[in-house]
Amino acid sequence: MGKQNNTGSEYHNLLVEARNGVGIVWLNRPELRNALNADMVRELKAALRALEQDDSVRAIVLAAAGEAFCAGADLNGMKAMAQASRAQNLASARESAALWQCIDRLRKPIIARVHGAAIAGGMGLVAACDMAIASTDASFSLSETRLGLLPATVGPYVLRAIGMRAMRRYALSAERFNAAEAYRIGLVHDLCPPEELDGRINDLLGALMDCAPGAISACKALLRALDGRAIDDALMEDTAHRIADIRASAEGREGIQSFLERRDPWWRGEAALTRTSPRATPRPAKKTRATRKTKA
Repeated sequence: MGKQNNTGSEYHNLLVEARNGVGIVWLNRPELRNALNADMVRELKAALRALEQDDSVRAIVLAAAGEAFCAGADLNGMKAMAQASRAQNLASARESAALWQCIDRLRKPIIARVHGAAIAGGMGLVAACDMAIASTDASFSLSETRLGLLPATVGPYVLRAIGMRAMRRYALSAERFNAAEAYRIGLVHDLCPPEELDGRINDLLGALMDCAPGAISACKALLRALDGRAIDDALMEDTAHRIADIRASAEGREGIQSFLERRDPWWRGEAALTRTSPRATPRPAKKTRATRKTKA
């Protein structure tokens, strides 16, 4: 049987919560260091898409139970793929690639809450999120070449996060590196002691809740459109249309009007129907697969 989550859905490998305007997805295979198998990949995509469609959710946190964030691919799955045909391997790889793309293209902001090891696909999860906050005990590795493999489907997201120079070193050498190095090369945005991780996540959630949800979605689309493009007449025309559209939107008009009237817009403060509160992100789960109660 799957675990009942407060979203009303059942998952075998995840715990999913939605409260205070925040959706929290917990990787919940702590006894296997949250290794990714085919079922978890499918559940992650389903959970993220469900939270994207939930109008009460304005931001998403990707977290993990137990001592590790994600140890990469599940060993049993790797054994099966070693015996599978190329066509079966291709189908599996496409499923994984679709997960990273799903995270990257979410209309809502998603924060990776990282502690412990984030290896191979786990590092891909971190890189695909919009923001990443790591505890100082976190460690990272693109371990694929040690196994005779490639960081292929995670590669575009990790490369975008850390740049080609760092990618050449860590993709080729498969070295493990610490949280300070992850911060230095741009994989994570902030570091803190483990006991401060929830508080730091909540600070970031508070900042996101002050921003207009439609504007955040439009900004994510803008950033994807800008990435790698030449600054030419076509791009200038594109950006002009985007700002004109959002200025004329109901949200844009409300934001400008509320600023002129020196009041909060509907998405902020007392006017907001949903707003984060202290400790909106619960503590990590214990190393068990039993249903876990979280603090509010």
